[in-house]
Amino acid sequence: MKVITAETAGFCFGVKRAVETVYEEIRKGGKIYTYGEIIHNEEVVRDLEEKGVTVIRSREELEQLTEGTVIIRSHGVPRDIYELLKKKEGIRLVDATCPFVLKIHRIVAEESSKGRDIVIIGDSEHPEVQGIMGFAESDVALDCIKDGDEAEDYAAKPHKHVSVVAQTTFNVHKFKKLVEILDKKCYDVATVNTICNATEQRQNEAGEIASRVDAMIVVGGRHSSNTRKLYEICSERCADTRFIQTVDDLDPDSLKDVNCVGITAGASTPNYIIEEVQNHVRGTDF
Repeated sequence: MKVITAETAGFCFGVKRAVETVYEEIRKGGKIYTYGEIIHNEEVVRDLEEKGVTVIRSREELEQLTEGTVIIRSHGVPRDIYELLKKKEGIRLVDATCPFVLKIHRIVAEESSKGRDIVIIGDSEHPEVQGIMGFAESDVALDCIKDGDEAEDYAAKPHKHVSVVAQTTFNVHKFKKLVEILDKKCYDVATVNTICNATEQRQNEAGEIASRVDAMIVVGGRHSSNTRKLYEICSERCADTRFIQTVDDLDPDSLKDVNCVGITAGASTPNYIIEEVQNHVRGTDF
């Protein structure tokens, strides 16, 4: 069996930076919290919890803290969470937000301060998008769009000046299509493609590999947005595409008649998990 593993699979810069930040704080000692899961990977979060890191999952929990180190997750948080943490004298704040996400925070804050309505192309339920939304001024219209129907519906409403940004892990091709709809129907649209380069490269490579293999394996956390996007892209090009979290989710018998397998992984998937899947596929005796 031939196995093709994507070169871009695994931790991106922002995720690697965030995870290393937490382990560095563990080495320093003291009580450590992360506001939300530091990344969307259950294996990593479980390891951190075993090392004493506690995940804070709500503002109410955060308000009750009186001491310790709170690390902002890679996805970022709304502005009011920063303000809350800075007011707490016994809390040390460490910001592990991906720099590409911080850039979007600045864009939304600046554009909304000019009175421009804000459109975020992405998933409104994702923590990254919820954090971005928290940087828009309250007196402008703020919308989140994830598909063509929502873009058409938005464009049908009266909006004079609109600034558009994207969730960093959004599907690049879908983003372009949605922007085209807005450009055609809205009066003044200023678009900044804030999908990070690593995401675009990963999506392009995954699609290219999927188009020439018999089966495609996408490895990543079940709650990982960028991994789900990879799965969608690969599924369009390879009918036999599997989404797994670890090697335990892979049934080797299902690959016995496959000649060529492709492997890619989301930006929050550790290298050791990718290697385990790769070695398992290559080492299976058919």
